[in-house]
Amino acid sequence: ETPVFMPCGTSASVKTASSEELEELDFELILANAYHLYLRPGIRIIKKLGGLHKFMNWKKAILTDSGGYQVFSLGEGSKTKKSLVKIKRDGVEFRSHLDGSKHFFTPEKVIDIQMALGSNIMMPLDYCPSANASKKEIKRAVQLTNEWFKSAWNHFKRKSNENQALFAIIQGGTHKDLRKESFDFLSNFPVDGFSIGGVANAGESKLKQRKALEATLPLIPENKPRYLMGVGEPEDLLFAIEQGVDMFDCVTPTRMARNGACWTLRGRIDLTLAKFKSDSKPIDECTCPACKNYSRAYIRHLLKEKEVLGIRLTTLHNLYFVNQLMINSRKAIEKGKFLSFAKTFIKKFS
Repeated sequence: ETPVFMPCGTSASVKTASSEELEELDFELILANAYHLYLRPGIRIIKKLGGLHKFMNWKKAILTDSGGYQVFSLGEGSKTKKSLVKIKRDGVEFRSHLDGSKHFFTPEKVIDIQMALGSNIMMPLDYCPSANASKKEIKRAVQLTNEWFKSAWNHFKRKSNENQALFAIIQGGTHKDLRKESFDFLSNFPVDGFSIGGVANAGESKLKQRKALEATLPLIPENKPRYLMGVGEPEDLLFAIEQGVDMFDCVTPTRMARNGACWTLRGRIDLTLAKFKSDSKPIDECTCPACKNYSRAYIRHLLKEKEVLGIRLTTLHNLYFVNQLMINSRKAIEKGKFLSFAKTFIKKFS
């Protein structure tokens, strides 16, 4: 069911949360990363152990990111970028962030990796330029992404099975003409869905994010899922849902939690602050595992003592919060009341 938020289980684990807990929180789709799993523990091991679902004991759906963003970000802002990442016509050469070993990703290899993992939805290799890239570089990214997708699609159709879907990734920055060029090419393939890339993974401002979104969404047919990559703040999620986005992923809920920050219906709070030292209230008025059982004061104590339970509880709360936002959005859409729901939520949250 959409709109849907995917927790990021980058290395086959949503940080500090078990697969059983994610299921109890009613998540039906999570994200894992092909780049990280390829490097460690290695695709051969995961395949030998029955595939990614069995490896992490997750019975529901998994979307795997191609790892393209991770590869291109290896040398971002570094003077040694050329030695870390080399973009070629048939793929990208890079050095592992773990041990410096050299690897080469082709569009076909990225499909093979994800097929071996057994994910339900696969992302193709794409060129993700930085937020500050020139239009010339973004145009090159569009052209390479298109060429790579054609190779990926042909390989996918030769080897695919009915249990795996492949999305296309639309690039183009904030440039309407480049977004259209990207979509026009990708729309020649009967893909299962479209991802909107280059919106929130490379340091874009919120204004740039919204411009890119407004330039892309009108292009995508309404009968295809629309996946906005890397967006997770509540206000941004509601804006994108209003525009017609179906799928989201982001590390924000879990990253915030590890720093003691939690979302509540009245906005974000930082539980490490002294004012919560003797606060007997739960984090928020909800039924997540943290709020049903523990006070703000206790969770703050755990965080200050660097007890792992502290960040587990804040993580479970934030994941519950964002998933409830999706559930309530779906209910409001079904009733034809989404706009009033979103307005009321944001007024209170802000």
